[in-house]
Amino acid sequence: MHGSFTMYSTPWCGYCHRLKGQLDREGITFDIVDIEQQPEAAKLVESVNNGNQTVPTLVYSDGTAQTNPSLAQVKEKLAALAG
Repeated sequence: MHGSFTMYSTPWCGYCHRLKGQLDREGITFDIVDIEQQPEAAKLVESVNNGNQTVPTLVYSDGTAQTNPSLAQVKEKLAALAG
């Protein structure tokens, strides 16, 4: 499943750390991008969050995005992509 979504985050985001830990425990692999290090990534996050740099923002292989989703929401989306 590696590469089926990208998590856009920042090093100081508690919600990002929590979700990353949950995904790691579930064995769900993903790419991660620090929006503070990549300005183009920050612009992408703003584009799906009404101009806000809200993290975590997940962008899936089908181009859809979720902002601060629960683990259950991520698993549901991955199942829909796989099926």
